[in-house]
Formats: sequence, C-alpha cells, structure tokens
Amino acid sequence: MKTDNYVKELRDKSVSELGEALTAAKKELFNLRFQNATNQLDNTSRIKEVRKNIARIQTVLTESAAKS
Repeated sequence: MKTDNYVKELRDKSVSELGEALTAAKKELFNLRFQNATNQLDNTSRIKEVRKNIARIQTVLTESAAKS
C-alpha cells in the first residue's frame, strides 16, 4: 500500500530529517487551510491527508525517542 511505503520511508530517516518533514507538513497544512478559508482550494481531501501524514511523522518520532 501507499501508506506502508510512506511509513517505511519515514522510519529510514534521521530525527533531524523527520523534524524538517514535520515542519514542511505543518506549513503545507496551514497553506491548505488558508486556501480553504478563501475558497481557493479545489481538493479539500488533501487537508485530511496532510493531517494524517503529520500524525504518522509524530508517531515515528515518538518511536525513535523511545528506542533511544
């Protein structure tokens, strides 16, 4: 599945790379919400997808912190 590959890619990244990915995802979510508020967003399901990706990144970060 697509999400399984995404999670595997996340687990291969370092903590600093995960932090950068998290920051980028949060910025994207902010921009999507802003576009949605101004009625410029066509694909509203992208908001849900980005929120889930943020949760996946945070989960992998928590797992890596527990291993250390």
